[in-house]
Amino acid sequence: MPIITADAISVIYPNGVEALRRFSLQIERGEFVAIVGTSGCGKSTFLRVLAGLLNPTSGDVVLDGERVTRPSQHVGILFQEPALLPWRNVENNIHLPFELRKRDWGLRPGVPGEMGDSAGDTSSSPQSHDRHNPQSLISNLISLVGLRGFENAYPRELSGGMAQRAALARALVTQPPVLLLDEPFGALDALTRESLTASLEHIWRATHTTSVMVTHSIREAVFLADRVVVCTPRPGQVAGVITIDLPRPRTWEMESWPAFAERKKEIRSVLGI
Repeated sequence: MPIITADAISVIYPNGVEALRRFSLQIERGEFVAIVGTSGCGKSTFLRVLAGLLNPTSGDVVLDGERVTRPSQHVGILFQEPALLPWRNVENNIHLPFELRKRDWGLRPGVPGEMGDSAGDTSSSPQSHDRHNPQSLISNLISLVGLRGFENAYPRELSGGMAQRAALARALVTQPPVLLLDEPFGALDALTRESLTASLEHIWRATHTTSVMVTHSIREAVFLADRVVVCTPRPGQVAGVITIDLPRPRTWEMESWPAFAERKKEIRSVLGI
């Protein structure tokens, strides 16, 4: 059974703009799906619907067997801007979701992964053995995202790439079964973006988190995804789905492979560019 089922999602904003029209998609547990399309085609709108931040005009999203109507502890979100709290250091910024869960959902503080069997098997995750030890979990995530030694640094002391690594650790710290990424590297320079893209692929393999990413970068989508969903211009619909059959782990050296170039060509063909 897919972990996410979006059934005929349509969104019409109050100003009359039709962002999505009967957008349907199923995402399997543990899958990495990238969504590409032209600006304004409704990609980010669809992500907001998945996150429970926006109710669709019509259609339904079911996450792990439950209809999505509001934000959920089962979903982590990484936006283009890291939005770290400037008065908190890296470690305390990453700890923040535990405090919010205690306030908003009445869960015990510092107990990540308290989502029942539906969250899936995390036994192979490097964090699973620290499920009831938040400090150990945070420490492991800091290492995983490459911020060891910067635990006590404040946002003003971090580069853009380092701040986004901290935001990624914060999104993952409660071990949500689903991670949504909205152009997470769009504000970074090209070299930092490549480095973080490779890091994200490594982190995804380590955590097994079902991931849905919106991006304008076709090469980034091919590098990261199991499937690439191509959207039509507004109103957004699914124009095509391309399976990425490159082996993992992936490296940027694969960009020279004929198969990498062929997948990019397929996506461009569906986009009409």
